Amino acid sequence: MQGRRRPAVNALALGACFALVASAGCEREGRVTPAVPAFEPAPAFDLQGHRGARGLYPENTQRGFRAALAIGVTTLEMDVGVTADGVVVVHHDEGLSAAIARGPDGQWLTPPTSLLRVLTWRQTQLLDVGRLKPGSRYGSRFPFQQGEDGIRIPRLSEVLSRADAISGRRILYNVETKLTPDQPDWTLAPIPFAEAVVNEIRAAGVERRTMIQSFDWRTLRHIAQEHPDIQTSCLTTEQSGEDTVARMHPGPSLWTAGLDIDDYGGSVPHLVHAASCAVWSPFHGDLSAADLATAHELGLRVIPWTANEPGEIERALSLGVDGLISDYPDRVRTALEAKGRPLPRAFPLAIEVVPPSAETRPAERNPGH
Repeated sequence: MQGRRRPAVNALALGACFALVASAGCEREGRVTPAVPAFEPAPAFDLQGHRGARGLYPENTQRGFRAALAIGVTTLEMDVGVTADGVVVVHHDEGLSAAIARGPDGQWLTPPTSLLRVLTWRQTQLLDVGRLKPGSRYGSRFPFQQGEDGIRIPRLSEVLSRADAISGRRILYNVETKLTPDQPDWTLAPIPFAEAVVNEIRAAGVERRTMIQSFDWRTLRHIAQEHPDIQTSCLTTEQSGEDTVARMHPGPSLWTAGLDIDDYGGSVPHLVHAASCAVWSPFHGDLSAADLATAHELGLRVIPWTANEPGEIERALSLGVDGLISDYPDRVRTALEAKGRPLPRAFPLAIEVVPPSAETRPAERNPGH
């Protein structure tokens, strides 16, 4: 999340290193009313490892997800895109990040980089995404991340199968569809994108343990209508330059699938409820006690993103949220333990997990999802 860090992309720029080749529901007053599906029971507190454990290990990688399982989280949170040949991959940006990706020659990519949708699966496997670029603004935000060489962009199917094998099919998943309504050429259209992700989730047999989230609610409304057995989570931010809600603006936000917050009394929880999401995931700094109470009255679970600093984590826990998405799941566990709260089960593997990241970096206004 931010989750909306935009890559400098060029749909035609494959770069020198790629010179190889280039229902169960109805509508009522705008809200989908699905049949009642059988979901896994919601955990008492849903600790979600953001992109695995981005603060500690390479994001959206098998290494990062293994580390999150070893630390002990309820849910693995991840982002997905779709390649030119239809492979659903775990990757944050719509295009390659020059702060993360290195080409076959070991050199960092330079903008403009390629969009995932113009690269084949085999081309993505030429990239190493195991380190943050030294000196980059993005890399400086995660000084505790332990990079590794030889780390590839994984398929969603591989992540699900390996995490299920490690956890004995106990872990939950939160899969974010990464698409941008004002840049329709950057990704698949919302419906085929949603269907590609749902197909992978069903093939893995994890639909009861998975929710799909997005800032772009078009995928979520389609899933609520056509696949009501899969839960959805509405992401929001009202931060300057990142506002997906657009209150007091004429007409609906591009991000809310035709729903206008001004038609719901300016209430984000009521807007989320109208979109048929089971979960509301606001930027943690946007959440108020009043909105949390309204969300709970509407039957929504509230799981903010991305709370990383001890003060942010403490505030969210004090408000009474239903879970947290964090780059530092170890810090959230420490806070939960201090309050005598139950901790998610850990699934240790033969993997070195860095010590708890007690030291903190200066707080950032919008840490990004």
